[in-house]
Amino acid sequence: MPIPWLLVLKSVPWTEVIKNAPKVADGAKRLWKAVGKKKAPPANGKTLQREGSALPATELQTDADLRARLAALEANTAELHEQMLASSELIKTLAEQNAELVAGIEANRARLAGLSAVTAALVAALVLALIWLASGRGS
Repeated sequence: MPIPWLLVLKSVPWTEVIKNAPKVADGAKRLWKAVGKKKAPPANGKTLQREGSALPATELQTDADLRARLAALEANTAELHEQMLASSELIKTLAEQNAELVAGIEANRARLAGLSAVTAALVAALVLALIWLASGRGS
């Protein structure tokens, strides 16, 4: 069943979207600045990925096992940090695009309002001209 896009677009509270777009863009920029300044935690030179690294701490017997688990956790933390940076950059980009889209929609709304006023004035002038011609004063 096709989505009634006009119904979907009518249900969007555009005044709220337009009003909040700058806040969303500013929030995304602040997020990007905060996340972008953080350094990724340094990972040890050796990153041992092995099945034993997922064992609970009580089952780890040796210092080597603890070091391997720590190295694996550091690598995972560094990977998560990279993913967080990429996600926050994506959020920032989407917020900027949203702000541009909202600005374009607002410009189109203003343009449409102006065109509607001009069209209404032309229709009123046409109706008056037809009334004037029909009354016989035009000849």
